[in-house]
Amino acid sequence: MASILEEYENSLSRANLPSQTRVPGIPLSGYVNARLEKETPIFNKQRIDFNPPENINSLVVCSNQLCMSLGRETILRIDLVKADQPNQVDRGRKDDSQVHKIFLDPTGSHLLIALNTNECLYLNRNAQKVRLLSRWKGHLIESIGWNKILGNETNTGPILVGTSQGQIFEAEISTSEGGLFSTNPDQYFRYIHALEEETGPVPVCCLEIHRGCDNRFCIIATTKKRLFQFTGKIPEGMEQQGFASLFSQPADDLPSIQEFPESLGYSEIAFYTQKLRSFPSSFAWMMGNGVLYGTLDFSRPDSVLSDVQVWEYPSNMDLRFDKPMSIVLTQFHFLLLLPDRVKAICILNGQVVFEDVFTEKFGPLKRMVKDPILGQIWIHTERAVFRYHVDREPRDVWKMYMNMGKFDLAKEFCKDRPECMDIVLAKEAEHCFQNKKYKESAKCYALTQNYFEEIALKFIEAKQEEALMEFLLKKLSNLKSTEKIQATLLTTWLTELYLNHLGVLEGDASKKSLYLKTRDEFRSFLSSPRNKECLFHNRASIHDLLASHGDTEHMVYFAVLMQDYERVVSHHCQHDDYIEALNVLSKHRDEKLFYKFSPVLMQHNPKKVVDAWIAMGKRLDPKNLIPALVNYSQSAGTQINEAIRYMEHCVYELGETEQAIHNYLLSLYAQFRPDSLLEYLEQAGNNANRIHYDLKYALRLCAEHEHHRACVHVYKVMELYEEAVDLALKVDVDLAKSCADLPEEDEELCKKLWLKIARHVVQEEKDVKKAMVCLSSCNLLKIEDILPFFPDFVTIDHFKEAICSSLEAYNNHIKELKREMEDATQSAKRIREDMQEMRNKYGSVDPQDKCTVCDFPLLNRPFYLFLCGHMFHYDCLMQVVVPNLPAYKQVKLEDLQKKLGTTVQPSKSRSRTKDEDTISLGKGQQTREQVKADIDDIVAVECAYCGELMIRSINKPFIDPEKYEEELMSWL
Repeated sequence: MASILEEYENSLSRANLPSQTRVPGIPLSGYVNARLEKETPIFNKQRIDFNPPENINSLVVCSNQLCMSLGRETILRIDLVKADQPNQVDRGRKDDSQVHKIFLDPTGSHLLIALNTNECLYLNRNAQKVRLLSRWKGHLIESIGWNKILGNETNTGPILVGTSQGQIFEAEISTSEGGLFSTNPDQYFRYIHALEEETGPVPVCCLEIHRGCDNRFCIIATTKKRLFQFTGKIPEGMEQQGFASLFSQPADDLPSIQEFPESLGYSEIAFYTQKLRSFPSSFAWMMGNGVLYGTLDFSRPDSVLSDVQVWEYPSNMDLRFDKPMSIVLTQFHFLLLLPDRVKAICILNGQVVFEDVFTEKFGPLKRMVKDPILGQIWIHTERAVFRYHVDREPRDVWKMYMNMGKFDLAKEFCKDRPECMDIVLAKEAEHCFQNKKYKESAKCYALTQNYFEEIALKFIEAKQEEALMEFLLKKLSNLKSTEKIQATLLTTWLTELYLNHLGVLEGDASKKSLYLKTRDEFRSFLSSPRNKECLFHNRASIHDLLASHGDTEHMVYFAVLMQDYERVVSHHCQHDDYIEALNVLSKHRDEKLFYKFSPVLMQHNPKKVVDAWIAMGKRLDPKNLIPALVNYSQSAGTQINEAIRYMEHCVYELGETEQAIHNYLLSLYAQFRPDSLLEYLEQAGNNANRIHYDLKYALRLCAEHEHHRACVHVYKVMELYEEAVDLALKVDVDLAKSCADLPEEDEELCKKLWLKIARHVVQEEKDVKKAMVCLSSCNLLKIEDILPFFPDFVTIDHFKEAICSSLEAYNNHIKELKREMEDATQSAKRIREDMQEMRNKYGSVDPQDKCTVCDFPLLNRPFYLFLCGHMFHYDCLMQVVVPNLPAYKQVKLEDLQKKLGTTVQPSKSRSRTKDEDTISLGKGQQTREQVKADIDDIVAVECAYCGELMIRSINKPFIDPEKYEEELMSWL
């Protein structure tokens, strides 16, 4: 619980806070800035719960390692991660020496203790014993320039040491690997430079070593009134050799020295390094008449100090009593430690933004330090330690940048605060508007939450139509997808503005380039993917708007953009621009539009229309184009080449099977291209099931146009061979002959057809020789079949050769039958001999013979012996054969095995006769031997390894797929 004195101190600190000036913003911004609690200050002080056993002389903090000198003999070290485990080390000196200053490197590992007796002690983080640096004796150490590049936990690398006499030494401290310390922790200590003022040698108050880009080093050293810079490039890999080369440059090459007339008797410089950067970005130097601060630019050849400004101490500040003692630099502030308070000054505007007064409860303030690695700020008195937390330091930076007119920087620091961003944007927009930068103002206004109507009227009153359009475009791009009404209003308004602007520019020939540019912008606006959906739902209004301005060009463009190609094609057709209409159809390939506009286009440019149809390929259904073709063919008379070309493309290229298409092509052929009719019918084939046209329609069509050969072909396809032959005889006898040979399986019909041909030849043509040729062409006809057709006056001489040939054929046929009978008799005789021989054939089995399947002795169980030499046990053969038998044989085999099991086993007595065995089975049942014979006929009809069974199983794997994994594992 805080004491009354601490509460008084906190209230005093809050009372001294400068009042926050309210930044005037644009009213009605859309954001409500309501805060339920008072905002915490940027610098929040916290007293550390620590009561030192002795007075605190000095304190340093680096990398969460806090070291302090207590009293005369004690060094206290605290790891802030484990703050409850402090480590106390005795200096080991019993003389009157006192600690002058202590220094801690950036790693928090190397602690240097400067004594007022011109001696220096060293203490490593991992050590419990303080070591004397013998080479450093005789110098009062005022400052240390640590090596942030090469320094580590065991070695400092080359460092710089400043003394009270203005001398700068280079040194290095290292601990050995084997023990806690080496014999001499100070590796070397050599003089390299001296600093002076007009009065002579002065203490080196501060030393800093920094490396910038391209291995360029900069050493900054300060005295009471002067600031020195030593810059130069050290080759990569040569950093270990030290910094002597930077101090050995000619005097003309050294940069100018910063000097101020007044002095506090000391000075102190602070740096700020951003995260993820290896070198500082800004500095602040506390000297006699104020604080010199600015940025650091390591690329500058003369001085790395840039944008330098001076914050002078207030006139009411008495430097005799209120001397600043320490300075700390943060990102946007530097903090000054005065004897009784801390002041924070903003480096952007030089204003005091924070003041914290300390009471005398814990004694006078001694020093303020900053952890350069973690950024924490520490202050100590003789009896207490305080720490400042920096809470959201950039929170109000945006206001300062905004008031300075640096709007880009202001927006950078309020990205995550939309209410602040809105104020900045409104301020920037107003600034641009007042400076007549209307387009930039419109872009900023569009991002604010100000009233839309107010801003729009502002640009309208200023007659800045282009800026208004810019504002509307930006506002439209920032709308959410759910704000559909707002989007509709903006797109309609912008369309109207664009059309007005285009109308004005179009009438002025001198502004043609501006017109073309504006036209492209308008088209980009219409084609924008973000606006497309809104325009699509509102396309009727946009079309009306375009029509009201008479902008036919953009009406077509917008219709194409909205994929309203029907409107585009209709427009071209109404203006008799059929070529362009066809180009739109061909480009966008909408089959529905093809169906709708093809009848009109076909009347004016049939060739290109058919070309477009062919280019569409199978996307078009030819059946839906027949109305256009029929209309065209009726009006064009015989000029139907394009219609036939498209129908042929559908049939021959696309493989169209629709009957209507084939019927229509057939009708075109029949009417206008009879030469192609028969070719088409022949290509279609003779199989009625594979023909796509209607046979009856084709027959009627061909008959109407008297295409007899085509009719004959249709008759053949319909298998009306008699009609085909009858019609063919009217055209060509050879055609009739080809028809007569078609019914090959029906000899009677074939003979009948040939008789028709013969009768026609004899009776109609009265040509006996041709009749004889017909007789020789058909094997089914005999001379006696065609004799009735000849007239009575025909003499026998005409048939002598035919009759002789017929008799000779009969004679040869009789001889052939006799020869076949003799061959059959010989074959029967040979078969009887083979059967007799088989009855006497036998085979022998040796006692050592084994079953081919199981490889066990054969004679142990019933077995089978095949002529090929393979031998099987009865059960082994069953295992091999049964799984491969057809299902019906397996069923039959099961029935036989059941019958065999129900029969009585015959007695071993040889006197039992076959008749007795038959009686024992019952009347009408098979004998046991018959059942066995039937089983043998199924199982042992052939050898399982040599017969058909093995051939059928050639495609089966040797190992059952279900047992493959098991078999595979057995081999591993």
